Amino acid sequence: MAFTITTLSWAAIFYQSDIQAAGELANVHSAIRWGTDYLLKASSRRDRLYVQVGDPVQDHQCWIRPENMKTPRNVLQIDRSDPGTEIAAETAAAMAAASVVFRYSDHAHSRRLLNKAKALFKFAKTYKGTYDGECPFYCSYSGYNDELLWAATWLYVATKRSIYLEYIQEEAITATVSEFSWDLKYAGAQVLLSQLYWQGHKDLKNFKQDADSYICSVLPDSPYHQVYFTPGGLIHLRDGANAQYVTGTAFLFSVYSDLLSRHKQQVTCGNKAFTSSQLMAFAKQQMDYLLGKNPKGRSYMVGFGNNPPRQAHHRGASVPRMSSTEVVSCPMTFVNWYNKNGPNPNELTGAIVGGPDRNDNFVDQRASSAMTEPTTYTNSLAIGVLAKLAKHHAVS
Repeated sequence: MAFTITTLSWAAIFYQSDIQAAGELANVHSAIRWGTDYLLKASSRRDRLYVQVGDPVQDHQCWIRPENMKTPRNVLQIDRSDPGTEIAAETAAAMAAASVVFRYSDHAHSRRLLNKAKALFKFAKTYKGTYDGECPFYCSYSGYNDELLWAATWLYVATKRSIYLEYIQEEAITATVSEFSWDLKYAGAQVLLSQLYWQGHKDLKNFKQDADSYICSVLPDSPYHQVYFTPGGLIHLRDGANAQYVTGTAFLFSVYSDLLSRHKQQVTCGNKAFTSSQLMAFAKQQMDYLLGKNPKGRSYMVGFGNNPPRQAHHRGASVPRMSSTEVVSCPMTFVNWYNKNGPNPNELTGAIVGGPDRNDNFVDQRASSAMTEPTTYTNSLAIGVLAKLAKHHAVS
C-alpha cells in the first residue's frame, strides 16, 4: 500500500496537468488521501508502525469477500526491538511524496504528512533490520538500502533540506538495476535524482549515470539490454503479476523521456544514442500491449477494450453479495466461487491483471493467479503514463 501511495503521488505531481485534463485529478487525490489516512493511523505512535492485519496463511484457506471474513485479524507491527527498515522507509517515502501533492490544496494535511515522514525515516535508519513479516507474503528480497535511498530522495524533494541531500551523497547506497517494483526502488530514486542533477545538483551525476544504465539495460535495441521480452514484445521479468513490471518500466521511461526532452539530452548506450521520443515510444508500446495491441488481440485491463479479463483473481470481485452475517464454509468457497468457470459477478473495472506468460499465452481463469491477479501498485504505476498518452498521443 505504501508503494502504491508513493507512486500514485509521483504521478499526481509529475503529470498533474495531464491527469487534470483527463478529469481524474480529484479521484487521484482522493485515493492518495484514503491511503495516507490509513498510514497515519498505522503510525500514530513514535517508533512503531502497524504493517499488517490478518493471518495470510489462514486468509488463503478461505475464498470469501472481506465483508464476510471470519479469519483472525492479527496485527503485525514493527518497533525498536523488532524493526523493519524497508517498510518504515517506504511509508516515509509515501508520506513525503503525498505531502507534496497536498502542499497547496491542504497545507495542514501536507505538514502532518511531512512531519510523519521525517519521523518514520529517522526510525527506519536508526533501528535497522530487514522486514520479513509473514514470509513468503511480501517479504523483502532486495534488502533495505534501496528504500532508504528512495525515502531520503522523497524527503529532499519535499523539504529541500540539506540533511537529506547529505544522507543521499554520503550514506546512501545505490546500485545499477533493470527493475522498478515494490521491492526494488533504486531506479525510481535514480530518475528522481537525475531531475535534481539537471536542475543544478551536479554532484548527483553518479545517480544520473545509474539511471542511464537502467534505461540501457531495458531497451531491446540497446547493446547492454538484459531484460527478457515475450515474442510479442512485452517485458517479462517473472511470473506472478508481471504487469507490475510493465507499468513500472513504462512510467519511469515516460518520466525520463520528459526529463531528456526538457533538458535536450539523450541516453547513450555504448555506440547507440536514444532520444526522448524513442524512450516514449517504448513506454507507449508497453502500455499498448496491455490495452490490446498484442498477439492475442485482447485487453489485460478489466472492463476495457477487446475481450478483457472476466475472472480477475480477486475475492471481492468474484464472490457475490450476501448478508454480512451469513456463515460460510471455507472449503466450499473454493467450489462455489474460486474454481467456478464463469465471469466475476462484480466487475473490477480498470484493474490491470497479471497478464500473459513469457510466450504471450494467457488463461482467463481465477485459479491462474499469476495471470489474473491485479495489484494496486500495477495500476498506480499506470496512471501517469496513461494520462500523458491520453493527452498527447493519438490512439494507433
